[in-house]
Amino acid sequence: MKLSESELVGACQRGDRAAQKQLFECTQAQIYRLAARIVGEQEAADVTQQAYLQVFRKIGQFSGRSALATWIYRIAVNEALQHIRRRGRRSATALEFEPVDQAPNQTNTADLRDALDAALADIDPELKAVFLLKEVEELPYSEIAHVLNIPEGTVGSRLNRARRELQNRLKACGWAS
Repeated sequence: MKLSESELVGACQRGDRAAQKQLFECTQAQIYRLAARIVGEQEAADVTQQAYLQVFRKIGQFSGRSALATWIYRIAVNEALQHIRRRGRRSATALEFEPVDQAPNQTNTADLRDALDAALADIDPELKAVFLLKEVEELPYSEIAHVLNIPEGTVGSRLNRARRELQNRLKACGWAS
């Protein structure tokens, strides 16, 4: 039986395992996708697991001032950024293609996605988080601000910086736009 969000939260706060499983199953795909884009595919499962451990440890603190999904995104982004800080380095994904050798009309979507992923791997994690929450998860500025605990104006400026940095990195790889 599917529970409403408030019923689900209440059941999770009472330690109901079925409700916790339902919450995990309803949100896990989005959280894993976000983690994979922030920390990379190889470490996404670990970050996702850590995020859900925090979600279930802190579910009693959820007050309902935001949507449950927004609250979970916030925890996941924090876990991903902490993971990067603990790792102490940024991972760079090696390009498996030579975009300079490709004519613009031969551009293939998979290659462009690979180039974007490589460029994303190399930008500041805080900028990456804003970009992914806006462009991939399609959250409005207000929710992104809440997830990252920053002002809405900062969301806009970080998003602009992220787009500029991505554009510069893509141009450096030979993807002119």
